[in-house]
Amino acid sequence: MSDTPRVSWDHLKARQPSETERAALQTDLVERGRAVRQNGWDAYRESWTAGECAAVAYLLGDRAVLEELDEPEGSILTRFAGELYGFQGARKEIASGLVDTQAWFAAARDRL
Repeated sequence: MSDTPRVSWDHLKARQPSETERAALQTDLVERGRAVRQNGWDAYRESWTAGECAAVAYLLGDRAVLEELDEPEGSILTRFAGELYGFQGARKEIASGLVDTQAWFAAARDRL
C-alpha cells in the first residue's frame, strides 16, 4: 500500500455556490447563446466542451445540436443542478424534479 494520503472530496461536497456565482454562470451562458445566435455554431464547436455546447443548445432550444451531442434534457439539467447548488443541494434539487434549475434556465432564456 502506498504512503500517499487518500484524496478527500469532502470540501467539494459541502460547497454551495453563491447567488453571485450563479448569476455569473447565467451571464456567461446568455453571452454564449447570443454569440451562437449572431455567429452560428461553427465558431464555437471546436473551442467549447461538449457540455458547454449542450448547455447553450438547451438554452437556445436547438434540438439538432442536442441530438448530435446525444444530450437529453435531463442530463443537462442534472449537471447544472450541481453547478448551481453544489453536491448536497443538487441531490435535493434532483429529488424535487429540478424545478429550480428549470426556472434558472427559463430566466436565462428571458435574458436572451
